[in-house]
Parts: sequence; C-alpha cells; structure tokens
Amino acid sequence: MSKIPVGISTCLLGKEVRHDGGHKHSRYCTEVLSRYFEFRSLCPELEAGLGVPRPAIHLRESDDGLRLVEVKKGTDHTSEMQGFIDQVMGSLAELRGYILMAKSPSCGMERIRIHNSDGNVVHRDGRGMFAEALIRTYPLMPVEEEGRLNDDQLRENFIERVFAYDDWMQNVAGERLTPQALIEFHTRHKFQLLAHSEQIYRQLGPMLGDLKSEPLTTIADRYIHRFMEAMTKRVSRGSHVNAMQHLMGYLRDSMGDADRKVLMEQVEAYHRGEVPLIVPMTLLRMAQRREPISYLDQQHYLSPYPDDLGLRNRI
Repeated sequence: MSKIPVGISTCLLGKEVRHDGGHKHSRYCTEVLSRYFEFRSLCPELEAGLGVPRPAIHLRESDDGLRLVEVKKGTDHTSEMQGFIDQVMGSLAELRGYILMAKSPSCGMERIRIHNSDGNVVHRDGRGMFAEALIRTYPLMPVEEEGRLNDDQLRENFIERVFAYDDWMQNVAGERLTPQALIEFHTRHKFQLLAHSEQIYRQLGPMLGDLKSEPLTTIADRYIHRFMEAMTKRVSRGSHVNAMQHLMGYLRDSMGDADRKVLMEQVEAYHRGEVPLIVPMTLLRMAQRREPISYLDQQHYLSPYPDDLGLRNRI
C-alpha cells in the first residue's frame, strides 16, 4: 500500500526551525504515523524568509485586519507570510490531511492569542495565518494540531478522516467521478456514516437516489461536504453500539446462538465502558470471516485504518 500524503509542520519532524532554533519533535508522527503517511513538511515562518533563529512574532489587530508582527520591535511580516501562502497553497491540493503545530501565530489551528497595538491580549480565539488559509482553501481536508492527537478520540477521528478522504480523492474526485464511483463510495462508508451521524446518514442516501436531477459534479460536491461534516463528529459509545447492531442484523443467520450471545455480551460491556471498541469489533470481524457476507466485505467501518495503529484499543 502506497503511503498517504499528509502535510505537517516541519518542527514536528524534529527539525530545528522554531524561532528559538529548537524543535517540537513528535515521535508519534515520525515513528507511528510515518508507517502510513508520507509527510510533506512546511515551516511557514522559515519559508517566508524570517530565518532561524528569529524574533518572536504574534498576531495583532489593526484597522485593516490581523497583522503578523514582531513582539518586541513591532516589525510587520504580514506581506512576507501572505506572499508565501499565495505561492504554496495551490501545491497542497494533493494532501489528504495536515498536522499543525499548536499555539503558533502561523500554524495554530485554534485558541491563538490576538493582541492589540499595545501588545496586550484581547482575544484567545484566533487562528494562525497559514492555518486559516489552509482550512479556508481546503475545507474538506482533515486538519488537526499535534497536541490534540494525544486525545484518544481526537487521534482516532483524525486518522479515520484521513483514510476516508484519501479514498474519495483516489476513487471519486475529479476525472474519476461517475455515478457508480459515487454510489460505491457511499456503500463502502455507510456504517461509518451511521456511527458518526445518523441524521446525515439518512440525508445522504436520498441525495444519491436521483443522480440525473442535477449535474453529477454538483451532487458529488454537496455529498462530500456533508460526508466530511459527519466524519468530524465524535462517535459516542451508543452510536457505535447502534452501528454494530445494524451489522449484526446481516450476520443473524450465519451465527450460532452461543456466538451471538458472546458478541452481545461484549457489545453491552463496551457500552458500559468495560472493554474498548476493539473487543466487540474483533468478534464481528471473526463472524464475518467465518461466513462472509459480500455486502459487509465492502464496509470500511470494520477496518477503517490499519489494525497495527491500535486506535480502537483505546476508545
């Protein structure tokens, strides 16, 4: 399997590019995710020409919008940063996700401090200049901060979205778009959709019911925006139970009473928080392998990403 192209802040790879000449090496990224992600690294501040080491910078409010200025001298670097953003942004379309460095006035995804002309903090809800442009230009692309990947649910959600988005880009997007490709994608991800958002799940099926009512590109664009919106929603234990019970309906005739009882016990134990998701999911996959149901063979919900990432062991 070829690796998935994912963007990353350069400092997270251990490169000494931060303003103080240091780094923020993420071993999870370089030792675990690198097995499946081909990282493309960028340091907007370095590549905008600010150098290493460089004066600390922050975002400052002004009459013509946010400016990127040096903390001590007030030197304005907004034009350099905007020039780099304009130059590089179009080249990022091939990426399937992006991992950003938190708290950075260029790369921070959320909770970035905004200062006034005196240098005092007036807001804490800003976003770094590069991160803002990235999310605005590629609204479908999964984007996450490295620090938030320490949260088991956020980590699993981000990686699941990257693999789903990669599926779309490889098999449906652009010239690959056909009615069959769109329907097959929806079929592969039905149970994932059901787990993430039953409401959106019930909207997307009818959307594909008449693919001649509008141009196919219009339908596909509306579909994938709603799909990725659904995938950003955290899955509760109850929603996973609901999805697994739907799966069990397809296996009803192929499972013996004893196996069905054990599976139900483990689904209920998961619902109570006594075992991780991997336990009932493994039993479901074993039942499917013993007597395969062709429809379930297509479902990415059973294996949305490589098992050795161990993500379902922790949720």
